[in-house]
Amino acid sequence: MAQAAPALETTTRRTGGTSKLARREARAFYGFASPWILGFILFGGGPVVAALLLSFAHWSLLSTPSWAGLANYRKMFADPLFYKSIANTVYFGAGSVCLGVVTSFLLAILLNQKVRGLGFFRTVFYLPSVVAGVATAILWVNILQPDYGLINNFLGLFGIKGPGWLVSEHWAIPGLILMSVWGAGNTIVIYLAGLQSISPALYEAALLDGAGWWNRFWNVTVPMMSPVIFFNVVTSLIASLQAYTLVLVMTEGGPNNATLMLGLYIYRQAFEYFDMGYAAALSWAMFALIGVATALQFLLARRWVHYDA
Repeated sequence: MAQAAPALETTTRRTGGTSKLARREARAFYGFASPWILGFILFGGGPVVAALLLSFAHWSLLSTPSWAGLANYRKMFADPLFYKSIANTVYFGAGSVCLGVVTSFLLAILLNQKVRGLGFFRTVFYLPSVVAGVATAILWVNILQPDYGLINNFLGLFGIKGPGWLVSEHWAIPGLILMSVWGAGNTIVIYLAGLQSISPALYEAALLDGAGWWNRFWNVTVPMMSPVIFFNVVTSLIASLQAYTLVLVMTEGGPNNATLMLGLYIYRQAFEYFDMGYAAALSWAMFALIGVATALQFLLARRWVHYDA
């Protein structure tokens, strides 16, 4: 018992020291995070609550809001353009994420090789991501022009008649999906960081086991990169479901509402028809869509995302 007392005292002292350190770290964390927290409460939380209240009201921006109950939500579920915008948004989101994630991942693997002029190539692939959205939209409107666009002229060299792209109801969203790969530079940088963190010992062990390049890629690179891939899929899908600026400049939702995204529909209701209550209800529908898509990805991630212990 005499020997156990000093040990107990030492343990208590260490526990007290650890708790003091934990409290000090917690205070430092909240101190550094407080600007963001305050900014979110003042500039994010306030508009969120206001949008929720407005979704139950009639307001034309020029008059006093009046209580409407569930009228905006009943109107939304009876609106055929709402369902069309949801379908277009999901189509564009799924297509742009699939194409963008695969393309940026493969480009990152190429840019991770030891070749001459690597810095130049990395800069070239990253530069498009810093171009302003409107400038990118105007550039791609010309690239996708059916008559003199760069893509159709290239296809014409092989005797292939290019599609109507942005002027065709069937090809408008595929054209927007193709354009979405243009800004893959940010994603490539994240992939490069993940690729360079993979231990070379894993590839050496796979080589000793006789694994070829495909087996090394599928059984080493992809599993080790799965958390990074998952992060990029989640963030890319959230961004694509909110597509607005590029669609507004390139197609304005046409032709025949073929590219009417939910974000653009919210803009129309709010600033063209001045139906702020209905626009707020549509905004909450977008929030629900993003929440469901994100939750579904987290559920599916348990099957394919592997974390290095």
